[in-house]
Amino acid sequence: MNNSKYLFIVSMNVKSEYENLFNEVYDTEHIPYLLEVPGVNKVSRAKGEPFQFSIAGETKDMEASSQKFVALYEIDNPGVVKSDEWAVAVEKGRWSTEVREHTSERSHYMYKYI
Repeated sequence: MNNSKYLFIVSMNVKSEYENLFNEVYDTEHIPYLLEVPGVNKVSRAKGEPFQFSIAGETKDMEASSQKFVALYEIDNPGVVKSDEWAVAVEKGRWSTEVREHTSERSHYMYKYI
């Protein structure tokens, strides 16, 4: 059972020459630090790709999202991402010093589970 009440979604691109560093730091530092923040219950990441799907009797070809990477944070409430603990965790490690500057087109969305 999912006890999280909200889904915070962050999507972005990264310069191709920094993609390996981006993935390494995100998985080994950024996510673990954010999972220590009270109210953060789970973090998942994904990379967009083209696909096909069927609807209304036809199959549609879909391009990959313009933002290549997405992170899904399952959290207790919207206040989690503005907490002092979040503010500290999001700056820890190499993310703020070696990776963030190479990201672009970042989007942030908050959804309430229904």
